[in-house]
Amino acid sequence: MTVINSNSSALRAQNGSRMADMQLQTAMARLSSGKRINSASDDAAGLAISNSMTSQISGMNQAIRNANDGVSLVQTADGALGEVTNMLQRVRELAVQAASGTYSDDDRANMQTEVGQLTSQISSVLQNTSFNGVSLFSVGTNAGSTTATTGAIADGTAPTADVSVKIQAGAGSTSSDQITVTVGKIDISKMHAQSDGTTSGTAAVAGNLVVSNTAHTGATSNGVANAQVTIASVDSLLKSVNSVRAGLGAAQSQLNSAVNNLTNNVTNLTDARSRISDADFSAETTNLAKAQILSQASTAMLAQANQSQQGVLKLLQ
Repeated sequence: MTVINSNSSALRAQNGSRMADMQLQTAMARLSSGKRINSASDDAAGLAISNSMTSQISGMNQAIRNANDGVSLVQTADGALGEVTNMLQRVRELAVQAASGTYSDDDRANMQTEVGQLTSQISSVLQNTSFNGVSLFSVGTNAGSTTATTGAIADGTAPTADVSVKIQAGAGSTSSDQITVTVGKIDISKMHAQSDGTTSGTAAVAGNLVVSNTAHTGATSNGVANAQVTIASVDSLLKSVNSVRAGLGAAQSQLNSAVNNLTNNVTNLTDARSRISDADFSAETTNLAKAQILSQASTAMLAQANQSQQGVLKLLQ
């Protein structure tokens, strides 16, 4: 049937052209962004899943940075304790030297000068070491007071608790996403670089780092005994420091394992998200070429459909 009011061929060509243009725009959007899902209309379920994965990936990446910060904190604490260990070893060496009867009181006094400086520095390192403003050691104080009558030195304040720092090493909000780094307390409350000052000439108060007798009251010289007490005191402090360093080493291993696990999770989750949301350039370039051909063909067919109506004029001649 020959009609002029309704051009069905032109309508079909127009619809084909519209569909081809939509496919062309979709292919160009995916190729320009690199993403298969550029709006919810592309894949609503895929968009929701992709966004959820993005949250997990971002959280895990931050957790990796947190864990690495934790490793830095542990390394800072361990480095400080390493230097404290070196100083304690030197104090012990001096104490062993002073314990020998071949040295005079003057010799021990000279040794005590170095012991005093080392003791002061040990205290300073332990009390002042921090990471980003967070104090790393609970040590109390070693600033004892001196009794006026006997010259005896009272102990300082002992630490009451370990230092604990919670590291957010996961993307979630549960306790399993946190790693607690515990720095054990080190008691320096008895660590005085002086003798007890009693007139009996006995050894220094347990814990004092003394290799000579410099009593405030003129006590009888008893440097050998003081040096022997210092050896035992240093051994006790070294044992405490070694225990804390062992705990720090374990914490660093745990943090490194967390980083490795998080890195693997991020890699696998990123791969899964890519399969959902990223554009396949091989497929999309093919779709682009297809859409371009269909668009051109539908435009040509629309022109042919419009031209076909001109044949009616020949019937009227």
